[in-house]
Amino acid sequence: MPLSHESLPSTINRTRTEWQLYTSHFLSMWNSRLFEFGAVLFLASIFPSTLFPMSIYALVRSLSAILLAHALGRWIDTGNRLTVVRVSILGQRLAVAGSCGVLWAMETRIGGLNASRVNGLFVVLVALACVEKLCATMNTIAVERDWVVVITNDDEDWRRAVNARIRRIDLSCKLVGPLVISLVAMMSTVVAIWTVLGMNMASIFVEYICIEKVYKSVPALERRAADEETPPDDQPTSRLSSFFTNIIPLSSVPFYIHHPAFLPSFSLSLLYLTVLSFSGQMITYLMSVGYTPLYVGIARTGSTIVELSATWAAPRLMRKIGPIRGGLWSINWQMGYLAVGVCWYIVDMNNQSGNQLISATVLAICVAFSRLGLWGYDLCAQNIVQDEVEASHRGAFSTVEAAFQNLFELLSFASTMVFSRPEEFKWPMLISIVAVYVSGIMYAVFLRSRRGHLFHAPPCLKGRSEGRIVLE
Repeated sequence: MPLSHESLPSTINRTRTEWQLYTSHFLSMWNSRLFEFGAVLFLASIFPSTLFPMSIYALVRSLSAILLAHALGRWIDTGNRLTVVRVSILGQRLAVAGSCGVLWAMETRIGGLNASRVNGLFVVLVALACVEKLCATMNTIAVERDWVVVITNDDEDWRRAVNARIRRIDLSCKLVGPLVISLVAMMSTVVAIWTVLGMNMASIFVEYICIEKVYKSVPALERRAADEETPPDDQPTSRLSSFFTNIIPLSSVPFYIHHPAFLPSFSLSLLYLTVLSFSGQMITYLMSVGYTPLYVGIARTGSTIVELSATWAAPRLMRKIGPIRGGLWSINWQMGYLAVGVCWYIVDMNNQSGNQLISATVLAICVAFSRLGLWGYDLCAQNIVQDEVEASHRGAFSTVEAAFQNLFELLSFASTMVFSRPEEFKWPMLISIVAVYVSGIMYAVFLRSRRGHLFHAPPCLKGRSEGRIVLE
């Protein structure tokens, strides 16, 4: 049912509603990024001689988001919107608080913990990490894919502006959060754990109140009882089938695959199968060829600045040529820069006189500039999904998309586990570039199916073509 303009906040309240939404989203993303990166540092301090616990922690955390994707999507689609976000806030905060307590006990070895007790606490830590991941995913999908669409209604320019600002918040937290917790951890790991706990608990009330005010200021966010009922076709026939329907995400996959927005969504998910980003894998490689932490920090900062510029460039691009063509331009930009970087790297590495540090630097520069296209495409694809996915299925669609993103991210980690030596980095890199080009091909198929062509012919060619037709 289309929303009436009377359901939207008035022009006078629009700015206030936006800022309340941004405040809530900032606090959610800030605490999520702070804990996500902090947990890596804390586990490295607790288990200094092995990466196995960190790998298990990351693997199980991501698997939980894959296996429970359908359950999250179902609740987002049918539950009370405010209740869903409130539970995500409380669940995330309580999980982080519990994790900080466990990490503190493991770090300080309180009471003279032996190895078996440390392993037991690690199991508890992994379980809490799964809860935190699920709640963070639920909050992000509910706000970005559902609340934003309802709040902005049919105002496409406003929606694009809100999407861009929210993505700007995400990227800023991604840059500053790890930097802050790293500086604190340099002084003391225990102090860093308490810092994460303090910020996490101090923000809960502000976030809780802000999201409630957004909900109350936009009447359209309130679901009617009829909207919350389970459709007859989706009702389980037994307890066993009920369990699989609500837990295993495969039940939502056919709907996702056959949806008109599948190709842009899946091609976006496929971009997560990459080591060509300034995350742990590429940073580890850069340091192995001679980069210092300072140079890595400079490279990562430069990359984030480019990423942030996409949140200004993409909305302007969509206003001029639309989100569908804008997505093609953006993904072509990413493909072009990565092709230059990877080709230079391979040619230079195969050259006897090649300098590994120079080839790595060229690759890093090209990766940084490719991020403009990546996040531009992200915003275009998000806009397409928001426009085309039905209100009653936004959660189901977006959680399956998130499950594929987590799956491809796991595969990227698997690639560096198989090819773990620095001199073998070219193989994960080639897997990444293939994934990007497959993603680009899939999006080109989508665009051609919608527009009937990929590129507009230049006026001179159009003239010749038309003249030939007339002569014939």
